[in-house]
Amino acid sequence: MNKELKSRLQTAGLIPVVKIDEAGHAVPLAKALLQAGLDCIEITFRTDAAAEAIEAVRKSGLDVLILAGTVLDVERADRARKAGADVIVSPGYNASVVRWCLEQNMPVVPGIQSASELTAAVNAGLGFVKFFPAQAAGGIPMLKALSGPFPAMQFMPTGGISEDNFQDYLKLPQVICTG
Repeated sequence: MNKELKSRLQTAGLIPVVKIDEAGHAVPLAKALLQAGLDCIEITFRTDAAAEAIEAVRKSGLDVLILAGTVLDVERADRARKAGADVIVSPGYNASVVRWCLEQNMPVVPGIQSASELTAAVNAGLGFVKFFPAQAAGGIPMLKALSGPFPAMQFMPTGGISEDNFQDYLKLPQVICTG
């Protein structure tokens, strides 16, 4: 992932992760997020409306960084890219999705929760991953433990992140943003 994208995610700090059932709701939601000072959104592929919602936000002309979330396979990654997503995000480490994204020069943020998955990400040449599900996988103590042998890796903790704890995650030097 390039420095500009990382910088934008870091400036945002908090990335709203949304499930959109009707694509028509995507642009009004993106506008509301922008009015609230949030210029990034992760639209998850948990519904059939995801690709259409991404495309609607992209075509709206709004200056929003669009992350396509819950991308479980290459087919969804391709649909997200064609719809206009800026970044592919997955809940786990899927080597075929990572490989495809790298081949397409598409930024990818795979999910990890173990040293083995983190090693796979490092071996693929990645320097930024999603820590998911953050709270259930050990939260801040686990993230600190994983950072020990991987000091250059940067993280986006997601899952169990709330208004009560997201600031605690953002205080960690290895955390770029939270979802």
